[in-house]
Amino acid sequence: MNSFSKGALYVVATPIGNLDDLSRRAMDTLAQADLIAAEDTRHSVRLLDHIGVRVPLVSLHEHNETSRIERIRQALDEGQRVALISDAGTPLISDPGYRLVQALRAADYTIIPIPGPSALITALSAAGLPTERFLFEGFLPAKSSGRRQRLGDVVELPVTLVLYESPHRIRQLLEDIEIVCGERPVVIARELTKTFETFLQGTARELLERMAEDADQVRGEFVVMMAPAPEREHTDSSQIDADQLLSSLLEEGVGVKQSASVATRVLGGRKSDWYQRAQTLKDGKPSQ
Repeated sequence: MNSFSKGALYVVATPIGNLDDLSRRAMDTLAQADLIAAEDTRHSVRLLDHIGVRVPLVSLHEHNETSRIERIRQALDEGQRVALISDAGTPLISDPGYRLVQALRAADYTIIPIPGPSALITALSAAGLPTERFLFEGFLPAKSSGRRQRLGDVVELPVTLVLYESPHRIRQLLEDIEIVCGERPVVIARELTKTFETFLQGTARELLERMAEDADQVRGEFVVMMAPAPEREHTDSSQIDADQLLSSLLEEGVGVKQSASVATRVLGGRKSDWYQRAQTLKDGKPSQ
């Protein structure tokens, strides 16, 4: 078909659950492709079977992406149309593809996006949280210390925070949100566009209690959204006891670095000074 360019990479969004969400344009693009680069070929073949497409597949995932660049570059040089897809949603959004697109863009190849489903936007559209400004952090670090540090870095930002999380770490994430962020409103979206799609809202503690009551609420993949930091009245920093603030954060399990970040935002001053002060309190030495 003349509408499809030879020697081009098509970045194609695929369904995040409901296969009927695949657009006609995406379907036609996959059908017209000479080669499809898929995150997991075994997973993607089910989608292609569903739409009756038979096109050669090559794997492209986080472990082999760099080595696949030359293979795909050669295909484009031969005038082939290559489609890039991930297991679900829009490629590159917490999925492989960035290094490939970056390399091809730098070499001036044609790259054409085929928009479609994204768990990030789907969840935000129905969460009831502010959407004029949001920060997408994807998957936070696997270890609690790393998660708390990242949360501490963004807890005071006036934007909606959006995260992805897996079922085996969702409880730990909510526990860390409770410790670092307190009673901030949270909305979690589970199994988006699938039969058991669910939105739950409340504080992190309330959501943990809901999961304890109903084990089904821990199943599936999650989009976790947290309301922006509330606007604070301008307060004379002299009215805030710095040592009390730092001690309270440390007692709640917040790390020294994150405590220093919070103190800097609330009280001003240099983060390095607050870090030293927090470390002194943690070590049990009297503050100067």
